[in-house]
Amino acid sequence: MLDTISFEDFTKVDIRTGTIIDVSDFPKAHKPAYQLSIDFGSLGIKKSSAQITGIYTKEDLLNKQIIAIINFKPKQIANFISECLVLGVANTDGDIVLLQTSAPTINGAQIN
Repeated sequence: MLDTISFEDFTKVDIRTGTIIDVSDFPKAHKPAYQLSIDFGSLGIKKSSAQITGIYTKEDLLNKQIIAIINFKPKQIANFISECLVLGVANTDGDIVLLQTSAPTINGAQIN
């Protein structure tokens, strides 16, 4: 387990739902990854690099609603600027499984 944080620390993390609207291969990434464009509704479209090629095809990801942290500082990965962190968990094979809501929500809805 990581260090204990306060509830105030948690409230600084902006976690939102969004829908993947574009998926591209990312050949310049060191590990296999996709470049994603994600619609966060009134918050706009953000880009993310995601190492989720193990169990997802580009077709699987298109129009999939996901959960992401949107208030990290942008991070340059090769020639790409990642603006948010898509959340997932490793399965028993080590592949990343995306976190999702159990029913559709409004893009940009805040997790709280």
